Amino acid sequence: MTDDERRAAGRALAARALELPEVARARTVAAYVSVGSEPETRALLDALRGRGVRVLLPVLREDDDLDWGDYRGADALVARPLGAGRMTLLEPGGATGGVEAVLAADVVLLPGLAVDRGGLRLGRGGGSYDRVLARLDAAGAAPALVVLLHDTELRDTVPAESHDRPVTAAVTPSGLHRFG
Repeated sequence: MTDDERRAAGRALAARALELPEVARARTVAAYVSVGSEPETRALLDALRGRGVRVLLPVLREDDDLDWGDYRGADALVARPLGAGRMTLLEPGGATGGVEAVLAADVVLLPGLAVDRGGLRLGRGGGSYDRVLARLDAAGAAPALVVLLHDTELRDTVPAESHDRPVTAAVTPSGLHRFG
């Protein structure tokens, strides 16, 4: 995709995500800043923040778990290179709320490489979001789990492991897809 196509798809993704009732009524949303070829999330982050929603963004810890900080706009993001040949993350600058901060979220927006028709998400394999989902389960928290995808990333099946947890919905630039 060209940069213009990515931005247009990001705007369409934001519009679709905001149509989800869970997102529309959320007071706190745990999200992420897209990297690489992931669907562009900045339009959605800004739209949520513009509605007065508290947006939590992940901060990758040394043990690959996720801490969480408040999104205060694109100008407050800090670039964090992960090393030679790896991606650069954009994370919130300033104080963080710890790994438990995600428990306050009404909705957790998840990255993914694909989702199957049953709602199982294929991640990048680092386990960061698996830890988050296990933490939510252990605390009895039940936020809506929404994966953001390109239209081509809905699949009939994806590889799954016993700890994988289905998501509530997937949002693509062309539509909403509910599971379970």
